[in-house]
Amino acid sequence: MALGLVAVLSKQKDIYLGQFKPKAKLVVKETQVEKPRFPVIDAHTHLSSNFGGAWRDKPLEALLEAMDQANVIKMVDLDGGWGEDILDANLAYFKEKEPERFVHFAGVDWAKWAELGNAFPDYVCKRLRAQVARGAEGLKIWKPFGLEVKDQNNKLVAVDDERLIGLWETAGELGIPVLVHVADPVAFFDPVDQHNERWEELHNHPDWQFNGPDYPSFISILEGFATIIRRHKNTVFIGAHVGCYGENLGWVSALLDECPNFYIDISARLGELGRQPYTARRFFLKHAERILFGTDSDAPLATYQLYYRFLETDNEYFSYNSYDPPGQGRWYAYGLYLPDEVLEKVYYQNAKRLLGKDA
Repeated sequence: MALGLVAVLSKQKDIYLGQFKPKAKLVVKETQVEKPRFPVIDAHTHLSSNFGGAWRDKPLEALLEAMDQANVIKMVDLDGGWGEDILDANLAYFKEKEPERFVHFAGVDWAKWAELGNAFPDYVCKRLRAQVARGAEGLKIWKPFGLEVKDQNNKLVAVDDERLIGLWETAGELGIPVLVHVADPVAFFDPVDQHNERWEELHNHPDWQFNGPDYPSFISILEGFATIIRRHKNTVFIGAHVGCYGENLGWVSALLDECPNFYIDISARLGELGRQPYTARRFFLKHAERILFGTDSDAPLATYQLYYRFLETDNEYFSYNSYDPPGQGRWYAYGLYLPDEVLEKVYYQNAKRLLGKDA
């Protein structure tokens, strides 16, 4: 019998990793959370870019209905861009029609640096003032900063470049938060080989790879981010995607301890948080007043319900996105089962405090 079984098994053909889709036999509780325990402010959404839902091309009523279904009382849209055209269009379509439901952040036109040269730092401060005067309520820094942004000499601009001191100080003077996404998952900076935990994702998206001499190291980018947070104590910084380092909550926690002007959002990092549930739960309990709810999405109900399940239940071993196996790595998530006093802060109280009295 044993020899016969070995003979059968030896004839099995190898399969490609993409074909390997195991079905777990684990029997665990599954809890559907239709509505969150408290109202929600989504502090990280994309409503008007191709990345998001392009909601300016759809009836606003449909978006409001989707928000109501998920009990989302306000969205922070990060697609404000840097010129009057995009920002004004978003303000007119969303904010002017539903002022209590939407907040829009401005951006920086980094391409202007090569054109303006030494005048760029002054220009960007003036642009930020103009954007806030038009209705922007925050500043979004996208991930090309630190990876691709170059100055007039075609030199990569470091995150903590002192020529940008005026920009961060201007944001503090204006009283607006700066939401920053620098770097990307740590594995994106590693060689794409048999040891890379996100090999499949990077294989499918080779343009997401930042390994090699053309890019700075991951930790140098994060340390540059930490430097500007420490340097500009009167400016509120929000580290997108769990402070841009969800793989190392100890590092993020230490920076939160050191810098009271630093906050994080949890957008698009259920995979990282959900595979370290004990550490993540302690992190949430310790920093409950500094964590913002965010999805990095455009209002799909299923996405919101997955976040609610992760935050509110003690469910085990479930996919942290809509794919199975999950699309970012072949691991699964575990719920944090957070107490109400933490959920209330994360869902809306922290964002309300940061965004001001009208939030």
